[in-house]
Amino acid sequence: MLVKELVVATQNKDKVREIKNILKGVHIKILTPDVFGKTPKVVEDGKTFEANAAKKARIISRFTHRMAIADDSGLEVKTLGGRPGIRSSRFAGSAQDYLKNNRKLLGLMKDVPARKRGARFVCVIAIAKDDKVLRTVRGTCSGRIAFEMRGKTGFGYDPVFISPKHGKTFAELGQKIKNRISHRYRALVKAKKVLKKLL
Repeated sequence: MLVKELVVATQNKDKVREIKNILKGVHIKILTPDVFGKTPKVVEDGKTFEANAAKKARIISRFTHRMAIADDSGLEVKTLGGRPGIRSSRFAGSAQDYLKNNRKLLGLMKDVPARKRGARFVCVIAIAKDDKVLRTVRGTCSGRIAFEMRGKTGFGYDPVFISPKHGKTFAELGQKIKNRISHRYRALVKAKKVLKKLL
């Protein structure tokens, strides 16, 4: 069977590793943009996860001349009016400073009681080819925010996001369990069905 190439439009190694794990078993060779040379910088200035994911996928597909997928994900906390939302990775200023982001979130919620700590993770994946967005899919995962960081695995807000079913944070569950219930898993399951038809 011919193995097709798919470019994951991100420089985040944690996301790439998670996407590869979830897409195991599909006959796709997953590449990152850097193997094609200096990657164009994509300014994530959209007002929705869909807009940001679509922009990234479109630009990287044009740059690499390959089919590309892009993920835009974030955490929406009900009591914070949906924040950090599309600014999740830059919530505390610097992009991908996981520790600062978590500390800021916990600081803002230090007086919020357990019953009002509801939140959800959102992941939108866009699939593009030849500078054209073919599909976008969305996955969500509901839970609640812990009172402190717990666990050693995962990345982003995993140490503070509790899965109600398991009573543990994503960082305590470990990658194997997380990758069966996460927002990214749910979006990628949908994306996988689309990719099988497109590739």
